[in-house]
Amino acid sequence: MARILETDLYPPVKAYLVGQGYEVKAEVGAADIVACRGDEDPVIVELKTGFSLTLFHQAIERQAVTDAVYVAVARGTGRRFQQALKSNLKLARRLGLGLMTVRLSDGLVEVHSDPAPYTPRKSKPRKDRLLREFSRRVGDPNTGGSTRVTLVTAYRQDAIRCAQHLEENGPSRGTDVAKATGVERATRMMADDHYGWFERVERGVYALSPKGAASIQDQVKNTDLG
Repeated sequence: MARILETDLYPPVKAYLVGQGYEVKAEVGAADIVACRGDEDPVIVELKTGFSLTLFHQAIERQAVTDAVYVAVARGTGRRFQQALKSNLKLARRLGLGLMTVRLSDGLVEVHSDPAPYTPRKSKPRKDRLLREFSRRVGDPNTGGSTRVTLVTAYRQDAIRCAQHLEENGPSRGTDVAKATGVERATRMMADDHYGWFERVERGVYALSPKGAASIQDQVKNTDLG
């Protein structure tokens, strides 16, 4: 497969802009493409074979000249490119940039977004979930930036409380565990058994599973429950 060059993107993008009534010229000042139409502000397009921070840095610099700035990249195939497109489209919108892709096999130019001021839509459910997790979590048991480690959530802390109670008191009714630990959803958690720590002895009564008994000491040792 031949290596893609930034210059390969120029003819399709120029043809697209000419079709929109623009006069187009390349490499004007620091801009890859400049397009003018009547008395309108110029349109600037920065070309790259793929998404990169350099591409967005260059486009941001061009916003000192005009608000009509686009980034253009070669259109790829497969899930990986679709994920990159989705993520970088969000970034472009946040930065007030337009984004277009060029399918080099036939020269198709697709505009995915036009430059516009960014107004983020807030998600109240997401905010509520975030604040609920923050308020319910005891202490600060995780280290910011951690990857490939088991994170301690409020749910996990509640499960540890339930497991501790069972370890100390033996098989117990869910209502008793909830009352003793303050974990209102104790019965539901033990029934769901997300971590494999619990087993149902009889209706409404739960005990530690062999896995729960083997792991609870490590969980308690590595978790700050205040």
